[in-house]
Amino acid sequence: MKLALDRPVKIVIIGAGGTGGNIIPHLYRIAFSSDRHCKIVICDGDIVERKNLIRQNFAACDIGENKAQVMAERYSEVFGIETEYIPRYIESEEELYGLLSVKGTYGSPKPIGILIGAVDNNRSRVMCNNVFNKLDDIIYIDSGNGEFTGQVVCGVKMGGKVLSKPVAKVYPDILTDTEKFPSELSCAERSVSAPQSIAANVFASTAVASMLYYLLIEGNLENTRVAFSSRKLSLRKVA
Repeated sequence: MKLALDRPVKIVIIGAGGTGGNIIPHLYRIAFSSDRHCKIVICDGDIVERKNLIRQNFAACDIGENKAQVMAERYSEVFGIETEYIPRYIESEEELYGLLSVKGTYGSPKPIGILIGAVDNNRSRVMCNNVFNKLDDIIYIDSGNGEFTGQVVCGVKMGGKVLSKPVAKVYPDILTDTEKFPSELSCAERSVSAPQSIAANVFASTAVASMLYYLLIEGNLENTRVAFSSRKLSLRKVA
C-alpha cells in the first residue's frame, strides 16, 4: 500500500511494556526523520516495577512511575515531536475511535490515524478490530508474541476499502477469545502472565519499526504480515 509522503499522521500506540517500550524509541526516530507532520499518543495504565527492568525499556529511576508518561516525556523531549500520553488502559471503543478519528487540523491532505497494538491480550485486539471496522481510513499494526515466536500484522483501510486485512481477520480465533481487559484482572491474575523473552520483544519491535519506516519514510509498504522466531533467528512473510 502507498501513503503520500506529505500526508500527516497521528500515531496511537497502546502498550508501553515489553514490545511497546522497544517500539517507541524507533517510532520517534522514524517520525523525526520523516518529512510529514507526526503526532504521537502513548497509552498504558501500568506502573514500572523492578521486575520490568529485565526485559522492558526502563531504568531503576522509573520504578513507581506510569509507563506511558515515562516513555512520552523521555522521547518527546529528545526529538521535539508533538506527544500526548494517556496514563490508563484504553478499554473503550468510543475512546479509541475518538483518538483515531483525526480531522484535517494539520492542513492538507487529510491526516490519517495509525494504531499500533502492543498489547498482550486478545480482548484489546477485539476492541482495536471493531474500531478498524468503523473507520474509513486507518492503518492498524498489531504485534503479538510468546516466549520465542510471534507475528506482526498491518491492516490497512483507505476510503472505506480494506487494502490489507487486520490481525483478527488473519487469525480469527482472536474474536472468540474470552480474556479480560487488563483493568479487570485481579492482583493474582496480573501476577501470572505468559512467558516472554527480551529477544522476542526485540524481534517484534524491529518488525513493527520496519513497517513504520516504509510507511512514513518511503510511503510504500509491500509486506504487511510477518511471523518470527527469535530462537531460530528467522523472520518470514505470511501469505
